[in-house]
Amino acid sequence: MTPRQAFDALYESCAPALVRQTYLLTGRRQLARESVERAFQQAWEHWPEVAVDPDPGGWVRAAAHDWALSPWHRFLPRHRRPEPQPADPADRALLHALLTLSPPHRRTLLLYDGVGLGLPEAAAETQASTPVTAARLLSAREALTALVPDQAAPPVLRRRLSELATAQPLRASRPPTVRTRCERRTRRWTAAAVAFTTAVVGATTLTLRIAQDHYERPVARGREIRDLPPRVAAGPLSEEQLELRAVLESLLVRGPERLVPEAR
Repeated sequence: MTPRQAFDALYESCAPALVRQTYLLTGRRQLARESVERAFQQAWEHWPEVAVDPDPGGWVRAAAHDWALSPWHRFLPRHRRPEPQPADPADRALLHALLTLSPPHRRTLLLYDGVGLGLPEAAAETQASTPVTAARLLSAREALTALVPDQAAPPVLRRRLSELATAQPLRASRPPTVRTRCERRTRRWTAAAVAFTTAVVGATTLTLRIAQDHYERPVARGREIRDLPPRVAAGPLSEEQLELRAVLESLLVRGPERLVPEAR
């Protein structure tokens, strides 16, 4: 098969069940569909790696669960709006009990009792040790026993999880739609990266052109000069000073001391 055909086959076989599993993990239909779609978009971006993985479905499931349990979703307005609850009271009680568990306990319970993984496989997918995974599973079952005792027994819980997931109106997008959105998003990110790189190169070039290529000593700050004599305004001349000025002016104009250039 071509990569597109192999991706479409993986999507058709895993996406519907994965949307229902993610709904049990989050309790939100829109977030479940979005998480599965983003997980398959990541799979298409890394298809050479996913295609040779021993368990491609597990690769996509881990990516979908990681995205669904991301704490950033609580800041998005579309994920803060309330969604319709299950119509059956037993389903509502079970979903509420699941959502009261912490995300690691809820995920471990879903992988073991909902998906059917063993403890080592669930531990590897949740990046925890096997003893920690076993402790999380026991703690989650004890919490469910306290909240919904009639649905917490392991055989009953597996059946009830399946019934709760299949009773919801959940559907996944078509494979070509997922691939198209992934390729469009990749082109946008590539264009943004090129634009950012161009801006950085342009700013660096401009800085090199206008930057100084030699050292200029900074101008020292001026200092105030102190201890100068005060400025005295000129007053009227005395009689002696007036006579002296008259004598000097007459000598400069008509006296023999005046220098006159001579032609030679």
